[in-house]
Amino acid sequence: MSSRSHLTRSLCRCIRRPSLKYPQNFLICPKIPPAAIQWQRPYASISAAELQFGQPVYETHPHILKSGELTPGISALEYNDRRANLAAQLPDRGIAILAASELKYKSGVVFYEFHQDPDFFYLTGFNEPGAIAVIQKTGHNDHIFHLFVRPKNSKAEQWEGPRTGLQGALDLFNADESGDVSDVQKPLSQLIAQAAEVYTDISATSTPLRHTSIMGFRSLLKGTRTKSLRPLICDLRVLKSEAEVANMRLCGKISGRAITKAMGQKFTKEKDLAAFLDYQFRIGGCDTSAYVPVIAGGKNALSIHYVQNNGRLHDADMVLVDAGGEYGGYITDITRTWPISGKFTSAQRDLYNAVLTAQRDCIKLCRANANVSLDDINLISEDLLMENLGQIGFDMSRDAMATLFPHHVGHYIGLDVHDSQGCPRSRVLKTGHCITIEPGIYVPNDERWPIHFRGIGIRIEDSVCIQDESPLVLTTEAVKEVVDIEEIAAGRN
Repeated sequence: MSSRSHLTRSLCRCIRRPSLKYPQNFLICPKIPPAAIQWQRPYASISAAELQFGQPVYETHPHILKSGELTPGISALEYNDRRANLAAQLPDRGIAILAASELKYKSGVVFYEFHQDPDFFYLTGFNEPGAIAVIQKTGHNDHIFHLFVRPKNSKAEQWEGPRTGLQGALDLFNADESGDVSDVQKPLSQLIAQAAEVYTDISATSTPLRHTSIMGFRSLLKGTRTKSLRPLICDLRVLKSEAEVANMRLCGKISGRAITKAMGQKFTKEKDLAAFLDYQFRIGGCDTSAYVPVIAGGKNALSIHYVQNNGRLHDADMVLVDAGGEYGGYITDITRTWPISGKFTSAQRDLYNAVLTAQRDCIKLCRANANVSLDDINLISEDLLMENLGQIGFDMSRDAMATLFPHHVGHYIGLDVHDSQGCPRSRVLKTGHCITIEPGIYVPNDERWPIHFRGIGIRIEDSVCIQDESPLVLTTEAVKEVVDIEEIAAGRN
């Protein structure tokens, strides 16, 4: 196991490292005299740009990361602050244990694209599988960050690509102690034995620890006070920093422009529209698509999470598109619905405006001084939709809303599409909360409803950040006014 001295750990908490230099370019805490500082690295004589790590760093990927960033848009200092904030919530001698995601396989040796566990990523920025993080509270304002990772292995890396390794865990990710994850049993048992309480969500239903069986891990916890870690992390993740909001705004801008661009193109197949958007997200600057998109032409839009995306698009219908990109792990969530022909019929326009008016009014409430929760906005959205639909001929008696609007008006967003799982939507919205506002109407082919609206599904969704006195719409580049959509479509070749 590699580790840093107490002096070095103290120094690390005072250091803002603008880039990975060995061993230069540190801003030293003024409380520690320079003569007392000795920082020796095994890589001191090697340029960082010549090294290889398991994910981009500024020296190797300056086109992706700025100086000082550990992941796109997020500095190493912010990750350290996140761990400190979590440690502050732990009791004396409490520890938090998190496991990275494992690589998942379609079949045989064919694997899915790796996606890191969002809680693990939020606290570490480490984007490789097969890792365990432990945050150990050692005092009122102090903690030790342990990071157990896969060691460097030239044969494995020849097939799988570079690994960051144990030294990289210290140098890049500011771990106080690092170790080989394959030998985690002994140090983990010692940490648990010393702990007053253990916070973890590793269980029989979780992704197993790579080198320690679930049963073995549970046996280590025997006789120890154990609590769920998720509520503590939820409280941290649900309030976004300026850097997180900036990432989501960039992602929303790129994604919104892609969707607007799609409105100006003629598509005859759902799959072609899906491919166009994924390409535009990536070429525009996003890392990937945030989720499997909904590209639902005509009656397919009546299925809220329709993702087959294999139907044809007919001029008489509308297409509902729920799609967004991902940047630096952060997502955007957008839904737009437009006529495939490029021109709204009277019925399409009336139903669309009924939804759009309600969405606009709900977005106006996305500010801290409105003193409302997502649940409050959901109830308001139902009242608005009931009134708007009644005005265009719908019978809104009995269970009409449960049929026409069967989902909630919004959810939290961030590193996950449905972010901060377990965070109640009854919580009053505060500055820094990021949510969606997405009213929708889905009219079944049923004689109860006006015939000219049957089979139409419309949802309009924006990602919004709560500010003190006004909402910050993160996805404003995706146009949604009828006149704008028709004008863009009129320019099709």
